[in-house]
Amino acid sequence: MASLSACGTLFASPKTVAPAAPSGPPQDAPVLAPLLEIMSALPQGDPARQAEMFQSIKDAADLTPTTSNRLKYGLALATPGFGGSDAVAAQRQLSDLLARPETLLPVERLLATVELKEVEQRLILQAENKRLRDETPPDDREKLQAANRRVTAESDENARLRKALDEARAKLEAVTHIERSITDRGTSGTRTP
Repeated sequence: MASLSACGTLFASPKTVAPAAPSGPPQDAPVLAPLLEIMSALPQGDPARQAEMFQSIKDAADLTPTTSNRLKYGLALATPGFGGSDAVAAQRQLSDLLARPETLLPVERLLATVELKEVEQRLILQAENKRLRDETPPDDREKLQAANRRVTAESDENARLRKALDEARAKLEAVTHIERSITDRGTSGTRTP
């Protein structure tokens, strides 16, 4: 009987342990926040603000080339959507940083690796796009240019016609206004006091 109860204990389903809920902000948040802020803020805003922000990041990396400043610069170069974005330079900068992974915190290494892979994919797509453009037969390019010229000419003609229509409407409104004032005078003059 004791052996049967022991077997029952052996085959009983183990209790599942619920993972502990994180208590407070993640430890990596202070490291990631400024990096993600750069990647978020650079493509937003006016070009002057973008250029100013990018230049300050570049200057910091040039004047004080700490791992953190170089990573910020690499991420800034990798961020698409603004004038300072340079996928080739970003690839070089991030590859240099990842060549010595011991200098990066684990979360920095992870972010740099992900961003490097994204940049490499972008460069592959750009090269493929260029190859496809270069392979396009000259006849197709000439047809495309002719179609673009035709679209531009039609757009100019539409703008000219729109202007003429606006002028005609203004003249019609003026004539209508004159007719109303004549009609108003005529009806007020036939009344007897």
